Amino acid sequence: MNVLWLIMICVSIVFAIFTGNLEAFTKSIFDGAKAAVEISLFLLGIVSVWMGITRILEDSGLIYRIAHLFRPVICRLFKNIPGDHPSITAITLNVLANLFGLGNAATPLGIKAMQELNTLNEDKGLITPEMMTFIVINTASIQLIPFSVIGILAGYGNSNPAAVVLPILISTVISTITALLVLAAFRKIFR
Repeated sequence: MNVLWLIMICVSIVFAIFTGNLEAFTKSIFDGAKAAVEISLFLLGIVSVWMGITRILEDSGLIYRIAHLFRPVICRLFKNIPGDHPSITAITLNVLANLFGLGNAATPLGIKAMQELNTLNEDKGLITPEMMTFIVINTASIQLIPFSVIGILAGYGNSNPAAVVLPILISTVISTITALLVLAAFRKIFR
């Protein structure tokens, strides 16, 4: 991947030199770097807030009540996980973070969920069906309110950043259902 980036940068520099746009090219590099830092700091703020909320929910014990509410759905999707296993809570937190469009905050929660799921794995070298299901749900991730996208659109001055909510909800529901159906089909085929 590094080689690919290096080739693209070199081709861009050569093209900018031959077309006489080296000054515009240099300016765009710095503008892009500035935008990348601003977006990174913005997303870092969102992740920090969500992780703080998660920590408060954990310390107060409220997360276990939330996990209890989601337990029937999670247990239905993950049939081989015992109802009181810590992976249920980790999966619930990950799903909630994804529901609110906080994919960056969902990443550490997803890692924790996979670690908890791995404690149920008899053969540590192989992925279990529950792990596969979790990966599919985490990757497709239904988003109820995509806070990150709305925040980025608002940061760039969009007059109606919330206009993306319904299309994102519809597309993520369709992608999640499709991904679960494809996973079920592959499980049947390669059983």
